[in-house]
Amino acid sequence: MNGLLLIQAAVGGVLQGGLYGLLALGLSLNWGLLRLVNLSHFALAFLGAYLTYAMGQGLGLPAGVSGLVIVPAFFAAGVALHALFVRFRVTEFASLLVTFAITILIESLIQWVWSADYLRYPTPYAQSVLQVGPVFVPVLKLAAFLAAVAIGLVAWLALNRTLFGKGLRAAAEDGAMASAFGVNAGRTAYVLAGLCSASAGVAGVFLALISTLAPSEIEGWIGVVFAVAIIGGLANPLGAIAAGILVGLAESLTMAVADPSWAPVVAFSILILLLLRRRAA
Repeated sequence: MNGLLLIQAAVGGVLQGGLYGLLALGLSLNWGLLRLVNLSHFALAFLGAYLTYAMGQGLGLPAGVSGLVIVPAFFAAGVALHALFVRFRVTEFASLLVTFAITILIESLIQWVWSADYLRYPTPYAQSVLQVGPVFVPVLKLAAFLAAVAIGLVAWLALNRTLFGKGLRAAAEDGAMASAFGVNAGRTAYVLAGLCSASAGVAGVFLALISTLAPSEIEGWIGVVFAVAIIGGLANPLGAIAAGILVGLAESLTMAVADPSWAPVVAFSILILLLLRRRAA
C-alpha cells in the first residue's frame, strides 16, 4: 500500500482516538473513583450532540454557544443522577444495569424527538483542512483531539496536584479514613459526578460537528469506549486519552490495510491481549 495513504490513515486514527479518549474519560473517573459504572455517559454524549444540532438548526446558535448551555446542564444532570444513586444505595453492579436502562431511555427519547434518520450538522468548517506537507488534517477533528488532550491533562493535574483531587483519591481508597482527616467525601463525589457528565457534554458538541448522528450509533460507541476505559486504566485521565489514541490508530490502520469490517474487533483484541499480559505478569 502507498506509504502516504498509511500516514493519512494514521493521522485520522490518532484524531479519532482523541474523541474515544474524551468519551472514556468520564467513564474511567466515575468507575475508578466512585465505583459506579455509568453507561449512560455515552447516551448523554449523543444527547448533547443532538441538542447541539437542534440549537444550531432551530435557533442558529454556533456550536460553541450551544456548548455553554449544554455543559452546565449536563453537570447538573450528573449531580442529580449521583443523588439518585446515593438515595437508593446503588452498588457498582447495580449501577451498570441502571445506567444501561437510562441509556435505552435516552436513545428512545432521541429517536422520538429527532427520528431514527441520519442527521448531519452543517458547518462551514466541515471541509476545512490543514495541509502539513502531503498530509491533510481535518480542522474539526484536530480541534476535538486538542480539546480531549487538554481536558485529560487538566483532569490529571487536578487529581494529582490539588487538594480536591487528593481528597477524591483518598475517599476512593478509604472513605472513612479520608473523612477522619477532614475530606468531605460526599461533596467531592457529587462534584466529580457532575464533571464527568459535563465532559460527556463537551464530547457531544464535537460529535455533532464531526459525525453523522443516528440513535443506533450509541451502541456502536459503547463497546469501543468501554474497552478504551479499561485499557487506559480506571481513574487515569491521561491513560484514557492514550488508550483512545492507541485504539483509534489501530482501527484506522486495520481499515487501511485490511477489510474495514475488522475494525470493531481491534479494541477488544487489544483489551484481551492486555488482560492476558497482566495475568501473566
